[in-house]
Amino acid sequence: MSTKEIVRGYFEELTKKGRWDSFLADDLRFTSFSSPVKELRGKTAYLESTRRFFAMVMSVEVRDVIVEGARACALTRYQLQPPGGSRFQSDVAELFTVRDDKIDTFAIYFDTAPFPK
Repeated sequence: MSTKEIVRGYFEELTKKGRWDSFLADDLRFTSFSSPVKELRGKTAYLESTRRFFAMVMSVEVRDVIVEGARACALTRYQLQPPGGSRFQSDVAELFTVRDDKIDTFAIYFDTAPFPK
């Protein structure tokens, strides 16, 4: 699979709440430059640390995917619904590196202002 197919497949599965995690490498390296979770190593640690976030995801719109070799940047818009809170949206820049047909590194940038305090 190409880098674009892997990244698109990840988002297609995420949108339908399918097996999106199957696109992640076991030794995934995740970095967030905006959230309390700054750096994680390993798929299991990533899934545990982001469980609350993914429970809030109502939909994901992939606005653009730019690919160069094994690297990709996806510009996305998440519709989120926190428990007991108001629905809001978050625009995110997501940077991926693919190795051996899996997402090996993953970094995100987003505005924290829309998130409940």
